[in-house]
Amino acid sequence: MNDDIIVAVATSRLEAAISIIRLSGKDVIAFVQQFFTGKIINKESHTITYGYIKDNGEKIDEVLVNIYRGKRTFTGEEMVEINCHGGVYITNKVVDLCLHHGARLAERGEFSKRAFLNGRIDLSQAEAISDIITAKNSYASSLALKGIQGSISHFIKDLKEDLIQIITQIEVNIDYPEYEDVEELTADKLLPMSTSLIEKMNKIIEDSKNIKLLKEGIQTAIIGKPNVGKSSLLNAMLKEEKAIVTNIAGTTRDVVEGSVTVDGILLNMIDTAGIRETDNIVESLGVEKSKEMIKKADLVLLVIDGSKELDQEDQKLLELTEDTNRIIIINKADLGKKVDLEGIEISAKEQDILALTKEIKKKFNLGLISNQEEYYLTNARQTQLLEKAASSLQIAIDAMKMSIPSDLIVEDLYDSWSCLKEILGEQAKEDLLDELFKRFCIGK
Repeated sequence: MNDDIIVAVATSRLEAAISIIRLSGKDVIAFVQQFFTGKIINKESHTITYGYIKDNGEKIDEVLVNIYRGKRTFTGEEMVEINCHGGVYITNKVVDLCLHHGARLAERGEFSKRAFLNGRIDLSQAEAISDIITAKNSYASSLALKGIQGSISHFIKDLKEDLIQIITQIEVNIDYPEYEDVEELTADKLLPMSTSLIEKMNKIIEDSKNIKLLKEGIQTAIIGKPNVGKSSLLNAMLKEEKAIVTNIAGTTRDVVEGSVTVDGILLNMIDTAGIRETDNIVESLGVEKSKEMIKKADLVLLVIDGSKELDQEDQKLLELTEDTNRIIIINKADLGKKVDLEGIEISAKEQDILALTKEIKKKFNLGLISNQEEYYLTNARQTQLLEKAASSLQIAIDAMKMSIPSDLIVEDLYDSWSCLKEILGEQAKEDLLDELFKRFCIGK
């Protein structure tokens, strides 16, 4: 573990009221005292001191300096934060002074990496720090905050404990078969314990897939025949005129994209070309793209012109999207309803889409995140590792069902346990850590 002094600007490098320069490393308080006029050598931890930053006797800036001592700091080592006046020149001047005295620029995520290596946080909490910075909606920030607080750590540790109980009982019987008071485990005994555990794992995996959609955004395709109001709907949801709207069928020839947050949900909206039979080569290419987007979308918004009766093209679209996660939208409610079909009635032209936003929230069960009893992982790395853990456990369960001796099953159980440990970074490889923390911003 490096204990050299690192420095980085923890705030945005723009003109602002204040700028925070963060330092961490061995004897960093004494290091800063070299060019700070306030007395901090004997100050208690978590105190703020007023003074000036000086360079060869010249005052550079009037600042407040926060000091943090001991192993209960964020990084697990001494830390200092210099609060100087915001501004590119002053901030760079103070950083340059720190470098001149022997500090080095921190790498991306190096403060968080030191916190992890010093045991202040586990890997899931470190990832949550990055997640809260990049959160695009309230659900993503709520997930990240729970991760920082250790929600992932708690339930993964519980899974580990359940698994080690099974492993321990097998190992005791392998190592001490002569002990009469040690119960000999059979498949009948192991199977219920293992089955209960894998059910927990599979539920977390399934819930985590839904959470991923809310965190990264729901790929939403707007589908319909020409001139039913797809582009008007996109514009109403984006609250801008991004798609061209005319009364001429086939106006949208290509995919138009945009993102919108609806009551905290991030929707990655895709307005597709109207789907119909056409001899126009350009329009037909757009139609093929539309059909491709239906397959890729997490949510399909099928738009029907409610002011007209259903025709053959509408019926084809209903059949085409039947097996998708769709919401049927009866548009042009302001013109009266003639279509005999159940769906969400709106007027995209009048931007009356409240009923649609309510249906989207209902469809994706947004009460999941607020439920403290639910468990979920927040990124692909964690989910893949839990899937591997469940896969190894399933192999062990299958072996139990075939009455294979328990001493031959234990290796698969150990593989499962190792995957759970890796989620928390308890046996993470150095190259993996380097790659993970490079995704962080400077100063974090």
